[in-house]
Amino acid sequence: MAEQEEDFSSLPLPDRFTHKNWKVRKQGYEDAAKTFETTPDESDPAFRPFLQDSGLWKGAVTDSNVAAQQDGINALCAFLKFGGQDACRRSRTVTIAPIVEKGLSSTRAATKQSALEALLLYIELDKPEPIIDDLLPSLANKQPKIIAATLAALTAIIHAYGVKIIDPKPVLKALPKVFGHADKNVRAEAQNLAVELYRWLREAMKTLFWNELKPVQQQDLEKLFEAVKQEPPPKQERLLRSQQALEAVSSSAQEDREAEAVAEDDQPGNVDAFDLAEPVDVLSKVPADFHEKMASTKWKDRKDALDAFFAAANTDRIKDGHFEDIVALLAKSMKDANIAVVTVAANCIECLAKGLRHGFAKYRGRTMPPIMERLKEKKQSVADALGAALDAVFASTGLSECLEDILEFLKHKNPQVKAETLKFLIRCLKKTREAPSKTEVKLIAETANKLLTDSSEPTRAGGAEVLGTVMKIMGDRAMGPYLDGLDDIRKTKIKDRSESKRQAQAGRTATKSRTSSPKENDHQESCTQCEEASASTIDLRAREAIASIETASKQALRT
Repeated sequence: MAEQEEDFSSLPLPDRFTHKNWKVRKQGYEDAAKTFETTPDESDPAFRPFLQDSGLWKGAVTDSNVAAQQDGINALCAFLKFGGQDACRRSRTVTIAPIVEKGLSSTRAATKQSALEALLLYIELDKPEPIIDDLLPSLANKQPKIIAATLAALTAIIHAYGVKIIDPKPVLKALPKVFGHADKNVRAEAQNLAVELYRWLREAMKTLFWNELKPVQQQDLEKLFEAVKQEPPPKQERLLRSQQALEAVSSSAQEDREAEAVAEDDQPGNVDAFDLAEPVDVLSKVPADFHEKMASTKWKDRKDALDAFFAAANTDRIKDGHFEDIVALLAKSMKDANIAVVTVAANCIECLAKGLRHGFAKYRGRTMPPIMERLKEKKQSVADALGAALDAVFASTGLSECLEDILEFLKHKNPQVKAETLKFLIRCLKKTREAPSKTEVKLIAETANKLLTDSSEPTRAGGAEVLGTVMKIMGDRAMGPYLDGLDDIRKTKIKDRSESKRQAQAGRTATKSRTSSPKENDHQESCTQCEEASASTIDLRAREAIASIETASKQALRT
């Protein structure tokens, strides 16, 4: 008769975690997971020994016995799931590297899955940066299987949480090196990670790593990207614990967030290259003879100087600095007799405005009027360059800052300047991030009303489109006073343009609608509230009438 195995269940769990017998450790891991699952909250004493000695978890995830290791990682997952943020912060410093080296690279599929779940839980409970920082060094590991496993984990993490939660920049910077790895499995996982990033970032992702790839690698990725372009926009599949807490507040909060998520996901590449790019010190790249050439009497010298500056400034993000002298020369170039010089100068202003973003706002007053004055050029290529420069300058500021100059140039005696300025105003109204104030609406409406009687048909149509666009932003009620006195034909044209813009956005979510037309939606919401209030009033009166009848009936019975 075989000897009965000794019972170790009476030993404390920490002692069983470190026992020399793997079966004891395995049973200890299983019992720990069950204990954590039955705790009432995160403050339960069951968690205390494992919070005080987080090294216990390092032993569990690196257990020499593969069967025990699997249960050890499962116990860690239960510890994190039920132990909360404190469990996460106390243990992650000693577990991430072992999970990568021993868990993700395990030959057991269940162990791999549990190891990945542990990483996802670490991110869910707190924040992703410490986990990503601990994962990236593993991409330099000597063992290809660990590198491949790390890349697969990064792919799964980004797939679950998306780039709004996971900062893609550190990951993108690490990609070129693994693409050149000798192991085919590493290269395959690198491709999978690049495709997952492309699902979220689209073309913006290329800013950080694309030029470091070989042409054949770029071609292979482009083929994979083509399939992704046909897919619907990705959505965050797993919420952080902080997001889950917000979700539990009320069902209305959940609806708002879902609507917001849909609105954001309508544009899969809503993370632009500026957010991902590192600022470039353009001033250090300006040629030494730039000012000398710009002062030359030969147009070719001036154009060469501008071409050289354009090459330096044509980058996604520019480091802020003292660009006053250069901006002054670019503004002066708007008066140049040679249209080639004007075109390149406009391109330079566009690059500066896009690269500096809000840092360019201080130069708006020096650049916008000269550009608008040069809108008299009829050559389309010049007009396009000037228009793009104006759009970039507007994007660096806002409607309030630009409106005075725009309205002033709408009075310009040159019909071409007036027509191009009108187009610019319409683009500004369509792209503005904030609704114009009442004073600004009045100024715009009064100016547009005057344009309705212009001798030029395009100008009259433009005036109607301005009014229609403002009506779409502010609502019919706010624009009513400015349409009084107009004949029915003009009113119809204005309303048609307003309605066409609303129909163009009919498929967007309610949240996005509120963003683009806040005051109109406020009016609609107030109307809804009025209807609900009316219904409530009617209901209250009915209840009062019923109560009155019941009181009268009781009095009659007593009598």
